[in-house]
Amino acid sequence: MAIDKTNQQIKLKDGRILGYAEYGAPKGKPVFYFHGHPGSRLDWPLFDADDSATELNAHIIAVDRPGTGLSDSKRDREILDWPDDVIELAEALQLDRFAVMGVSGGGPYAAACAFKLSERLTATAIVCGMGPSEAPGAKEGMSWIYAGKSPEERRQMLLGMASVISENPDQLVSQMKQAPFPELDKVLMDQPKLSKMIVDFTFGEALRSGIDGLDQDAALYAHPWGFQLQDIAVEVHLWHGEPDINVPVSVGRYVADAIPNCRAKFFPDEGHFSIARNHIREILNVLVA
Repeated sequence: MAIDKTNQQIKLKDGRILGYAEYGAPKGKPVFYFHGHPGSRLDWPLFDADDSATELNAHIIAVDRPGTGLSDSKRDREILDWPDDVIELAEALQLDRFAVMGVSGGGPYAAACAFKLSERLTATAIVCGMGPSEAPGAKEGMSWIYAGKSPEERRQMLLGMASVISENPDQLVSQMKQAPFPELDKVLMDQPKLSKMIVDFTFGEALRSGIDGLDQDAALYAHPWGFQLQDIAVEVHLWHGEPDINVPVSVGRYVADAIPNCRAKFFPDEGHFSIARNHIREILNVLVA
């Protein structure tokens, strides 16, 4: 009987359930993937359409954050709590050292691991990652649509998104296609199979258990993260598209300048969705080197 690698769970020491999926080479070099906001463990294939992970001997472990997908919520959590969940999962999988990759809203969580787990990491990648609220232009991007909203207003926005996804997902696809995305993002949005994956795996699965996980994330991004980027001791690799409208490139430049040992690459044409998909082989090569 085949094992379902995309719907796996472990029970953490505090009793919570943590959901995760595995992709690529089962015995390859381990890479923990942290999804965006919204996002889930199921959206890895959005970026790795050709299964480059298997070819490059990368063992991808994609993890649902608390309150997202298959993972239980955690009250009063902080961004800096995330590395502890990662360590528990790594030990359950008998992984001593590993790489981490955070895309968009997963960027802060990759940075937290780089700060807290320096002795366990083999490499760190941040791809079009969100930055702290003080970064220039941070609250101008589409990923910060909750900025300035009260907790109740934020929840109402998330409830509205959940309603659209459950009742009329085609409306969400239409809205995405009408947004002023860069050209390379629009090319992806025009692919029916890909847009359906975004609705089902990025939005739909993120809301499997309701809006609490996304609501927590939205609040945490806007508050102090519990550590300073300047205090990250390990090398970090960063990729960011210059025309990105979800997370403006000014945020990527701020993060790259703040982390002492950051190797950053900025691309004049890549958008928020296209950059990971179009450069996944390069990213994985860095992570498994």
